[in-house]
Amino acid sequence: MTEFILNDKVIITEVNNGVTLLDFIREYQHLKGTKIGCREGDCGACTVLVGSLTEENTVTYQSITSCISPLGNAHGKHIVSIEGINLPSSLTFPQQAMADHYATQCGFCTPGFVVSMTNFSLQENSTTTCNDAISGNICRCTGYKSIEKAGFTIEEKLSKKEEKDSIDWLIANNFIPSYFKDIPERLKKIVPKKPDTTGIKVANGTDLFVRFADEMATKKMHLLSYNSNLNGISFTDTICTIGANTTVTQIANNKKLQTLFPQLSQFLKLVSSEQIRNMGSLGGNFVNASPIGDMSIFFLALNATLVITDTNHNERNLAFKDFHTDYKKFDLAENEIIKSISFPVFSKNTHFNFEKVSKRTHLDIASVNAAGKITLEENTILEAHFSVGGVSAIPKYLEKTAAFLYNKSLDIETIIAAEKIMQSEISPISDVRGTTSYKRLLAKQLFFAHFIMLFPSKFQLQKLATS
Repeated sequence: MTEFILNDKVIITEVNNGVTLLDFIREYQHLKGTKIGCREGDCGACTVLVGSLTEENTVTYQSITSCISPLGNAHGKHIVSIEGINLPSSLTFPQQAMADHYATQCGFCTPGFVVSMTNFSLQENSTTTCNDAISGNICRCTGYKSIEKAGFTIEEKLSKKEEKDSIDWLIANNFIPSYFKDIPERLKKIVPKKPDTTGIKVANGTDLFVRFADEMATKKMHLLSYNSNLNGISFTDTICTIGANTTVTQIANNKKLQTLFPQLSQFLKLVSSEQIRNMGSLGGNFVNASPIGDMSIFFLALNATLVITDTNHNERNLAFKDFHTDYKKFDLAENEIIKSISFPVFSKNTHFNFEKVSKRTHLDIASVNAAGKITLEENTILEAHFSVGGVSAIPKYLEKTAAFLYNKSLDIETIIAAEKIMQSEISPISDVRGTTSYKRLLAKQLFFAHFIMLFPSKFQLQKLATS
């Protein structure tokens, strides 16, 4: 049985866990405001809110694309479709802002935009903008400027929100219905599910449900989201450990990680859309085994280590650079899952950078992506780790390049020589994202970009580009 709250209604259902949340909302509950668009998590027409109960007895909300989310992951959550946002006798503030700025035309995408804007209003101490919140919503009619203006109006109104009792403020100012206030106590009554370790392993579905949604609707699911041992971000004095269920958004919002990576928000905005960052898990990204998986490239350069566990709770450690063995293949037995990934906490002389090139700057799959970590003592490289995606059958850790840079002086001659070694380690092929020569050029440019970004006073683009 799956139990959750859909809008203001408690749902207890025996419908298969693998049915998409979108289909359950539309076909089983007959709520048609959540639209069927791409069914791949790209267009945002099916956006809903997922509210999760915290230890502080509050509910935190995030937007997700329901077309690639398994119904089973809704257990114990508050799911909000566009119908659950509506007020009985007036438009909500985000709806009114959209109307005032003539920000809707055919109307198909409008529910998704309104849900994403409402999600923005529910965030505490957000450092993003309303237009960041709708980054995963696509409109083919308006040209976006009217939608952007609606977003600015919402931001202006929210700037007056009082941090204390913010739910009360949002209710009083017509952002959300009054029933939201009772949701924490209602969610507390739902008993958590224990993990069922039989069936197809599914984290949050952002890959499997793009490719196999129809098949998943009838299959038994091993939903990893039920396994609390895969959650959390923790630190010791020397090591950071991140659970396999951790999402990109949770990484981006972690204060200690923000301190460790000052440009973390900038890096992670290059990874998919708001809704997908709220869903996609680290373990899922690693097991997807894409040669251009953004988070695989990110953590390869951190010289990270995986903890892998089996159904008997036996654990083993594996260097992340040894995890991917061939195209879409990895070192994981049938009875094993990734539990966590860990990496050494930086010293003050360690520098990190992440780069990505794609046809669109945002919301796109990389043509080539790259990351690098360098530790210096004065001008000597004590340690270097680099990774690059889109140039090999697997996310590529540049082992020979790292070995070459050890104990070398940080100067232009060293970097130019290291780039030539990097070229000997990669083997890109021509495909829809670019030719072999184009990808080699991108790999070269991104390798140099690490040094230009991290040491701007020492390296200039013109000198490296003409090397």
